[in-house]
Order: sequence, then structure tokens, then C-alpha cells
Amino acid sequence: MLLSRLRVLSFSGIALAASLHADVVLAPVFGDGGVLQRDKPIPIWGRADPKEKVSVTFGGQSREVVTGKDGRWIVYLDPLPASAEGADLVVAGNNTLTLRDVVIGEVWICSGQSNMEWSVDRSLHAAAEIAAANFPLIRHLKIERTVAETPADTVKTSGWQPATPEHVGKFTAVGYFFARDLHRNLGVPIGLVNASWGGTPVHAWMSPAALASDPAFDVVHERWQKALAEYPAKKAAFDTLFAKWSEGEAAAKAAGKDQLAEYLKANPRPWLPPWHPGSSWTPSGLFNGMISPLLPYALRGVIWYQGESDANLAHEYQRKFSAMITTWRAHFGQGDVPFYWVNLANFLERRDKSGVTYAHLREAQTKTLALPNTGQALAIDIGEPENIHPRNKQEVGRRLALIAKARDYGIPVDYVGPTFVSAKREGKAMRVRFAHANGLVAHNKPVQSLEIAGADGKFYTATVTIEHDTMLVSAPEVPEPVTVRYAWHNSPEANLYNGAGLPAVPFRSDDW
Repeated sequence: MLLSRLRVLSFSGIALAASLHADVVLAPVFGDGGVLQRDKPIPIWGRADPKEKVSVTFGGQSREVVTGKDGRWIVYLDPLPASAEGADLVVAGNNTLTLRDVVIGEVWICSGQSNMEWSVDRSLHAAAEIAAANFPLIRHLKIERTVAETPADTVKTSGWQPATPEHVGKFTAVGYFFARDLHRNLGVPIGLVNASWGGTPVHAWMSPAALASDPAFDVVHERWQKALAEYPAKKAAFDTLFAKWSEGEAAAKAAGKDQLAEYLKANPRPWLPPWHPGSSWTPSGLFNGMISPLLPYALRGVIWYQGESDANLAHEYQRKFSAMITTWRAHFGQGDVPFYWVNLANFLERRDKSGVTYAHLREAQTKTLALPNTGQALAIDIGEPENIHPRNKQEVGRRLALIAKARDYGIPVDYVGPTFVSAKREGKAMRVRFAHANGLVAHNKPVQSLEIAGADGKFYTATVTIEHDTMLVSAPEVPEPVTVRYAWHNSPEANLYNGAGLPAVPFRSDDW
């Protein structure tokens, strides 16, 4: 029932363009150089005059449809195999549209906040990566940042662009390195639909149906209404503070570079929270503006990098994230499409080494693996503690690609690191057991970031003996241990791996 209702929402219930057009128009995801999903029915849709006859021709197939009273139309082509040979897709009504060089391969949506939006030209070895990009069959479509109050069907895009030195610098870096790895193995076109926006919370990406699916989400709207009510006073106070700060900045700049540096260090730029009408924090605003216009495009799956903006509400994240995934799948109407995400990198939030907000968020992400056909790539060992945007996007993309290779493409690779199974007391120590731990090893030094505690809840640094795929963990201060934690901080030093070089998933054996 939920699935059928959301399918209706995903197409029939959304507003298309604000006005009717005599000319046939296609949904914004279609264009020259586009990539269509192989081995699935291919929906093609758009707008025209009411009761207009529209034909679609592609790949040796032709379909005709008469638009409804609202001018909407949609046809489905039969599944087609992968093809690297570009062909014309022709749509004819009162006018004729011809899309050139359309190929068939694997389509992945790339979504989330700034670490997914982060571009190749700002990543590690950017100049060399851009110069070496010669993958015209990897193609990228950037969805323009857009907030909408209700589900939309149109949005501006970059147009489909090939992974060549001219264009690749502005691709999502995680998406590009993910696609490059897959393309080298599969040899088929890879399409990346990049719908991402930095500094955004999960509730902005949840559809209206997702936020209505659980009474626990009522608090999202309550907080939002409170923030809107408080915004005018906060904006006025900010304007006053910013004017004063700007005067000080100008005076320091006039006094010289050293004085300016000292001023900025002592007087950080004032910040106004993004909780105002039309902001990227609007509940469902980014689903409405950036995901809804993609429905019901045929795709293989989704890769996702987000969570930093929800770290202070980690206790709510699993529920929200799970609802988001479930309803996205229902809106696309293609079953439980693969949904893979990045478990947050080590980051020294607010320069607090002992903070645990990110640890709780990572745990919420890991618990979301209870949903079918999901997976996560670890980044706990490749972050930059002082930089929320680590530049090593190559390894993040590679680890995501490992999941897709094993789960979707039948390529026999390891894709999961050591994963906590149990901890049981053995005398004055705890025996920790893992799955996916063949070749369990600590890199460069003994296992770091491991803590143990007794019933008093006081944690102490533990020493470890690795025995095959288990660890024996102890600390002299804890003669009667009851719990153990690994990498349970915002920015831990995480050096435990399996033989495939994949890092262990952070864990705790308690629920304190």
C-alpha cells in the first residue's frame, strides 16, 4: 500500500512546469550524451500540450502516447543491454527533439552533503587526476542546488558531461573515483547524477511522505517552525554584529597582513544559522527540489555521503535515514535498489579530541545496515582531523566500488572490514570476536583507540593480543571488565584492519 501510494506521489502527484507548452519538453535528466540504465525498463517522460500525441524512438523501439489533460506524458521502453555506441533518442509531437550520443550502461545517483559535492579539482593529486581523465563513457550530470516547498518535476542541470580534462574537475570526486573503478572492471558506460549540497541535514533530503511516515518526525516540523519564528530577531542581531566585525576586519587589513591574521584568529567571522525561509535546511526542501525531478529515472543504485550536519542529533539519525532510504526506493518504484554510503571520516569536531558525537552518528549509520541491499564504506582511517573535507576521495570511491563490485556485479572482492560480533569476559580480559576478520592485523603499531571498562563505567586504554580473528583485550586498571570500545571518538587513530586492508568498523559492546 505504501509503495503504490508513493509511486503515485513520485509522478502523478507532482507539479511539472508552471505553465503549459505547445512544444514537447523532456524531463531535465534527459539530454545529449546521457546515460540510460541497462537491463531495466526505461521510462521517458515530459510535458506537451493536453491531448497531444507524442512518440519516442530509441534503440530500435518506438512508443506512442497521448498526453493527459495536464499535458504530462510517460512511456516505457523495453530493457536494453549496455551499449557504448551513442545513438539518437527522438521525441516527436508538435515539435521534434533529437538527443545525440545517448548510451546505455549503469546509472548511479550521488547524493548527500559537502563530502559528496566535493569536486575532483579540490581533491588529492587534482592536477594529475584531471590530466589523466580520459573516460568519455563516464558521464556526469550535476543537479543545480534547488530548494522547493513542494515536489517539483523540473530543475536546472549542467547537462551531461564526459570525464575528460575539460569537465572532470567539477565532477563529484567520490562519484568519479567510484565510477572510474567500476568502468575499468565492467567496460560499460557509467552515468553519475550528482544531486548534493554541502552543509545539509538528512531531513532536507527526506520526502514529504518520509516525514509523514512516523510520528517521531513531527519534531522536525516543530523545530523548523520555531526556527522561522526566531529568525527575524536573530538576523537583525547578526547584521549588527557583522557590521561591527567588518569594520574591525577592514582596519586590521589596512594595518597589514600580520594584524589581519591576528584579528581573524581572535575574532572569527560571525555566523548566521541556515534556518530561514527557503534555506537548504527546509524539511523535504532538497528532496522536492533536487530528487523529485529525477523520478522515475531508471537507475542501478545510490551512493551517499552525509551525516556531519546531523552529528548533534545522532540519536535520531538511524530512524530518519532508514525512512529516507525506504521512501526514495518507493518513489523510484524499482524495488530495493542498492543504497551505499560512507561511514563518517575521523574529524576533530570543534577541536575536541574526546568528543563522541561522530561516534554516535557512525553507529547510527552502521545500524542502518539492517535495511536490505545496503552497504557502507569506512573512512575512519583516511580523514584529516583538522579538516571536515578530507582530500583522499580516491580511496573513498574505491571502497564504495568494492561494495558494488561484490554485491551488484558478481566480482569476487572483499568489501567489508572487521565487524564486531561479540565481547565475552575471559578472566581479567575480554575476548572480542569479529566477522570479516581474516588476516586481522594492526598497522604500524599496536591496536590504538581501544578502551575497556568495568561496571563503574570508567574507561582505560587497553592492551591487545590478536589471536587469529579475535582479540584478547585487557587493562591493569580494570580487573573485572564488562565492556570494550574501539575508535569511539570523533577523531580516533584507527589502525585495525583485515588482510584485505579494510579498516575495522568502530564499535562498543555496551549501550551506555
